Amino acid sequence: MIFRTHNTTSPATVTVKTQEQMPTHSETRTLPYTAQQMYDLVADVANYPKFLPWTAAARIRSREERGDHEEMLADLVISFKVFRERFGSRVVLWPEQKKIDTEYLDGPFRHMHSNWAFKDVEEGVEVTFFVDFEFKNRILQGAAGMFFYEAMQRIVRAFERRAAELYGS
Repeated sequence: MIFRTHNTTSPATVTVKTQEQMPTHSETRTLPYTAQQMYDLVADVANYPKFLPWTAAARIRSREERGDHEEMLADLVISFKVFRERFGSRVVLWPEQKKIDTEYLDGPFRHMHSNWAFKDVEEGVEVTFFVDFEFKNRILQGAAGMFFYEAMQRIVRAFERRAAELYGS
């Protein structure tokens, strides 16, 4: 099953795998900013609680330069109604390529990984986002599955609003 959004660039794609697994989300948009601006915004994990829905707290455990990339270990606290969960992730920042890869370490997921890529284009920046995750808890998984598409749209819009606040629209 594929769901598509309507925007000025390419549609979002949500692919449903099976009833037991969460869908994945992939989206590419062109925004009126630079690749560096959007890369900096997404790389600023410590400020996610200021603008991302359901993100109650963020903590950077460590940051380490590794030649052509930087590795960050970070914790986010996600809060939704009665659920409040902390999860840890490894965030790999590729400044020259303007890419960010995130991999799940510990917390409520069976697995989670996401990728961001930023490319300067004539109209601004092309932002590509992909996420694939699955909760361990069946109740959380069921709730997230029912609202997955809407939740992904809210997250993408939150990054867009934050970019407009920081860099103008």
